[in-house]
Amino acid sequence: MSRSIRNRLTLLFFAITLAAVAVVYAYVIPSLSSSLRAEKLNALQSAATADSGPIAATIGSSVARTGEAAAVSHAAAVSGARVTLLGVTHAASNGQSSVQTFPISDSSSQSASSSDLNLAVAAAAAREGRTLSVTESASGGRVGVVAHPLFFQGRVARVVVYSEPLNDVARSVALIRRKILLSGGIAIVLALLAGTLVARALSQRVKRLERAAWQVAGGDFSARFEVDSQDELGQLARALGAMQHQLAELDSARERFIAVASHELRTPIFSLGGFLELIEDEELDEETRRQFLAQLRLQVDRLVRLTTALLDLSRLEAGGLELHPEPVDLSEVARTVTGEFVPALAGHNSHLKLRLTHEPLPVLCDPDRVAQVLRILIDNAITHTPPGTDMVVTATRIGPYAAGADGLGGARVTVRDHGPGVPREAMPRLFEPFFTSDDVQGSGLGLAIAHELADRMHGHLSAESAPGRTVFTFDLAG
Repeated sequence: MSRSIRNRLTLLFFAITLAAVAVVYAYVIPSLSSSLRAEKLNALQSAATADSGPIAATIGSSVARTGEAAAVSHAAAVSGARVTLLGVTHAASNGQSSVQTFPISDSSSQSASSSDLNLAVAAAAAREGRTLSVTESASGGRVGVVAHPLFFQGRVARVVVYSEPLNDVARSVALIRRKILLSGGIAIVLALLAGTLVARALSQRVKRLERAAWQVAGGDFSARFEVDSQDELGQLARALGAMQHQLAELDSARERFIAVASHELRTPIFSLGGFLELIEDEELDEETRRQFLAQLRLQVDRLVRLTTALLDLSRLEAGGLELHPEPVDLSEVARTVTGEFVPALAGHNSHLKLRLTHEPLPVLCDPDRVAQVLRILIDNAITHTPPGTDMVVTATRIGPYAAGADGLGGARVTVRDHGPGVPREAMPRLFEPFFTSDDVQGSGLGLAIAHELADRMHGHLSAESAPGRTVFTFDLAG
């Protein structure tokens, strides 16, 4: 059960609520009891200070005991507390003074001499000459007692004691204690119920994500991670959905790779096997043998190009391609690469025009990778256009990347041909691996590699096409 998120969340809700109730009970009840008692004593002390004036006025006067009793009763009526008046005697023994108190009057129905109060606090107040307050036990429960000394001719002559039962404090505390326990019990039950419902809802959402994840792990990419909220689980579902989409694309690319690679590799390999069998024929004349050897060379070149392209693409996807940027004259790179295609252009009966600026075009780039992109674009133009199609390669400086103080800046290379163009529906997939827009033999890897190389060099490769005109634009940020 401890391994279940639902059970752990439910127990967590229960534990938090129980701890909160326990803290409230352990802190509030004692604090409330102390506060109420202190408030009671403060009220008695204020009454003793404010209402004992008439009693003090009777000291040393000709007022009879009945007058003192009347003053005491009046003070009790005003304060609402029990008021006891005590006399004070001062005696000296062995050089030490002692103070004793004796009852004079009590506002209660009991006689002062039979007071049920422990009036030791009165003697202490008389000795110290200041108001003291305590709580003490009586036959009816706890009582709050305040002893206020009354002075006559510089000495404490009387002590007036205000006392009031604290039963109402105990009743209030007991009532609040019961309320806290009752509300705490209800809160705990509600916490268990809410924790169970919330934990169940969360666990069901997690279960849905788990089922979809297992489907994806089993190769079923039709599974969907439902984003039903904007919370953390919703964000997790969105991330898992993005992962599922990427895995589906990778799986589709893998299947296309296996299908295309197997087809592209199988064809030249079968051709090589067939030509080898024909060459082994002893009756084959020399001219036919030379033709077969030329075909063998073509198939071997095709295999070399295909395997090189596959290796380049795998290195790019794995992030294992290293770039070595350095200051390069882009015009010189374009001139060198186009010179490599003179034999291919002659065999294609095509003309290529190279349009360069009169001044050098310095950029910061990896010259080998830039040359590789240019080779792919020119080879693509020759492969996918009919014989006799003219082409133009242009290298210029571009405005957004103007040359800085060091002379380096952004540049643009375009490869334009006047062939039939790329079908409009094929344009969005032009840079996808293994995609070809016509029936011309090819692996469909060249443009994908060129596009990936451009991105790795922080450049941009784009294409525009219309009947009679196709332009590939390669921008370098410098």
